[in-house]
Amino acid sequence: MMRTGTDPLVPGGAGDEAVGAASDSSPPPAVRQLAADEVFAALDTSRRGLSAAQARARLARYGANELPPAGRRAVWRQLGAQFTDLFAVVLIVASGITFLAYGLEEPSDIGTFQLAVAILGVVVLNAAIGFAQEYSAERTAQALEAMVPHTCRVLRGGERLEVPAQELVPGDAVVLEAGDAVSADCRVVEAHELAVNNAPLTGESNAVGRTADRVAAGPPLEARNCVFMGTDVVAGSGRAVVFATGARTEFGRIYRLAAAAPRQKTPLQLQVASMARRVAGAALAIGALMFAVRLPTGEPVVTSFVFALGVMVALVPEGLPATLSVSLAIGVRRMARRHALIKQLLAVEALGSTTVVCTDKTGTLTQAEMTVTQVWAGSVPYPVSGVGYAPSGEVADAAPVRALLRVAALCCNARLVPPEGAGGREHWRVLGDTTEGALLVVAAKAGLELDAEEAAAPRVTEFPFDSDRKLMTTVHKTGAGYQACVKGAPGELLARCTDVEWQGRRGPLTEEDRAAVVAASDALASQGLRVLAVARRELDGPRPAQHEAESGLALLGLVGMLDPPRPEVTDAVAACRRAGIRIVMVTGDHPLTGEAVARRVGIVRRPDPVVMTGDRLDAMDDEALDALLAEPSELLLCRVSPEHKMRVVTAFQRRGEVVAVTGDGANDAPALKHADIGVAMGASGTDVAREAAAMVLLDDSFASIAAAVRLGRAVYQNIRKFLVYLFSHNIGELVPILAATFVGFPLVPISAVQILAIDLGSDVLPALALGAEPPEPDVMDRPPRSRRERLFSAAVVGRILFLGGIQAVCVSAVFFWHIGSSGIPFDDFTEDTLAYQEAITMVQAGIVLSQFFNALAVRTDRQSILKVGLLSNPALLAAGGFGVALMAAISYLPPLQAVFNTAPLDAADWAVLAGLGTLPLLADEARKAWLRRRADRRKGAPR
Repeated sequence: MMRTGTDPLVPGGAGDEAVGAASDSSPPPAVRQLAADEVFAALDTSRRGLSAAQARARLARYGANELPPAGRRAVWRQLGAQFTDLFAVVLIVASGITFLAYGLEEPSDIGTFQLAVAILGVVVLNAAIGFAQEYSAERTAQALEAMVPHTCRVLRGGERLEVPAQELVPGDAVVLEAGDAVSADCRVVEAHELAVNNAPLTGESNAVGRTADRVAAGPPLEARNCVFMGTDVVAGSGRAVVFATGARTEFGRIYRLAAAAPRQKTPLQLQVASMARRVAGAALAIGALMFAVRLPTGEPVVTSFVFALGVMVALVPEGLPATLSVSLAIGVRRMARRHALIKQLLAVEALGSTTVVCTDKTGTLTQAEMTVTQVWAGSVPYPVSGVGYAPSGEVADAAPVRALLRVAALCCNARLVPPEGAGGREHWRVLGDTTEGALLVVAAKAGLELDAEEAAAPRVTEFPFDSDRKLMTTVHKTGAGYQACVKGAPGELLARCTDVEWQGRRGPLTEEDRAAVVAASDALASQGLRVLAVARRELDGPRPAQHEAESGLALLGLVGMLDPPRPEVTDAVAACRRAGIRIVMVTGDHPLTGEAVARRVGIVRRPDPVVMTGDRLDAMDDEALDALLAEPSELLLCRVSPEHKMRVVTAFQRRGEVVAVTGDGANDAPALKHADIGVAMGASGTDVAREAAAMVLLDDSFASIAAAVRLGRAVYQNIRKFLVYLFSHNIGELVPILAATFVGFPLVPISAVQILAIDLGSDVLPALALGAEPPEPDVMDRPPRSRRERLFSAAVVGRILFLGGIQAVCVSAVFFWHIGSSGIPFDDFTEDTLAYQEAITMVQAGIVLSQFFNALAVRTDRQSILKVGLLSNPALLAAGGFGVALMAAISYLPPLQAVFNTAPLDAADWAVLAGLGTLPLLADEARKAWLRRRADRRKGAPR
């Protein structure tokens, strides 16, 4: 799909001079008021389209058919926005007040100045990290978006080609089919039941018919013989001539308005913002309480304020916004490497809680490379050899079915594209529907010259396929008159037939014949083949009514084609089953075909799956449908339309399920939008489906959905991991300060500048490394996360208190043990007392070391760290090592000792601290072992 253009070119209005500019002649009349045949001359083109040379010249003259880049904030604005985060604002204000306090002190304390600078330094560091991630994320999004093909079909020199939509130029003859997005403003010159959705321009979602006839002057969007960039073809087919591209389209005016609209925040961002407000409020409240507690002790006001500031800084997780951005960006990039392009951040969040996947069959579970393996006519099967789209192979005894295959080939819009020369494409491929491609291939195998057949029977009318009729009809001029060629679902087509034409005879369709056709269709479908019926009838004229062209038909026979399952899908289905995700196949194919494929890939294992057809769904009310979906049965939906898919999705959501839905057609767009995660096909899907979806599968494979679910779960888990990591050490910093206050110790066990040093060395970098943690081995062995579960669930808060409490007890014990062992009364301690300097150094080092082991502990929720490997996240080990090295420098280097008021520690001190630091890891390993044993007992309990 191509969403391009800016300023509108009004057909029949002021913009028509620009239309004329597409030609080297003088400006033409308003294209809407011209007859279809006159449009070609007015735009200096022909029904065969432009030549390659003309297209190149016009592209050079008028530029690419694309929108100007969306207005992005200037780099300096992006950087400045990092300082408006609530945590950053709190710290900036704190730094400013600290600078003010330094100026008011008599005499001035250099420590206060150092604290102010340190706070500001942490803000600048986090802003730099956040800016780098946002800047990188924008570039990544642009690169990923480029991976989705934006193409359109045009006639160039009479040859039908697929070209990048950016290369469309005024005068191009465009081929329009259901599911296409219109890539430029065009004048319709041929329409077969053509209808478009103008909602992006008018807001009206109803399909609007298009005509090739001339219309009177009026508002541009009311021109029924024009289609506009940004709209979608929802039915029918046709051809049109481009009269405006790029910045001159009607879509451009609306695009400029939309580009200026602010971005909406996702639920996860709102949760984090709410949490930030609560944490900031708690930090300010506790800081104010500490200030009030210290003030009556006779301590100077400035000293009491700096103490309270230390408490507040201890509670503010400055690195959280940057870490959150990193984790989400890494998740999106990882999903892209697994062929899942995430278009909306909401999809990353929702993937982790997916409970139901409604998946298409063709192309998603299967390879979407149809091969006809059998033709049936008059109770005789005709095997077909060869696989793929190369027309190599043969139809056994092809003569009796050559007429059948000729009609099938004429009733196709697809085209076979041969391999290219050296350095080009190596394989045959299909331009258009893969099923039609298989029909063209089998016709070629039967010895038919496709181009010659089309020239001998040119098409004059078409009734496109739709999901209600399940038929497609084309009308052709033959030497004897006119003939309708019809193909479609066997049941629907058989009901419209009155005669048979096979084995060299034509006669009435008897009940015996009808039973034989049904039996043959079921037999082919039970082998996993997709079955189409083919019929024809003679007509009196070129423009019959649809009901006339599709009734009184003569059945020619059946065609059975195989679409083999993708080899990777079976494992992906098994992984989803283990993860507690229900998989529902939704297909338009025969129930026997659907069940055969479902059994091959593991969706169906039981002998009695529930197979529902569209007709049975129509007969059910919502209450009956809800009861059906509530049953834990294996469910297949066959012979269903996109409307049925939409209804099933809505019913699942009524039950509280989180539903992912795949789709590729234009009619799938409502279900894709309505689903919690709409998943479109990137390779075979229509532009409309890709636009409506939150995620695009670049390889169309179900395995990529399973991989994205796994990674989506990991992203949410990683966010929780660094929340536990960040807030647990905040407890370790806060509790010693509170303990010192309530026992009457006159100094703080850890200063604000030490806390900021911990944030710098042992907070941000390890948290970033946790955000890149790969999924746990058992992440797909757990049930889906409830959509109502909050980031700060009871389990998360409990783990924060558990790990933070162990750290707090250890460092508090170390501090008071060292203070007590000095034998100095509390009131005699000053900041220059060596025992006090050693004690606060041990507190800081104890927190750093315990955080190193805490980071290892939070890497997994249930699995032992030994199972995932102590060395399997080298970035985390490097970040932890940096924090320990920084702590050693603060302890031993005189310049840093002066800044942090620390003292050197001996080997025994480090040994004690290392031993205590391992306690959070050991305690959490014990907790995980208990959780695993409890889970095993539950699995083994009788049901």
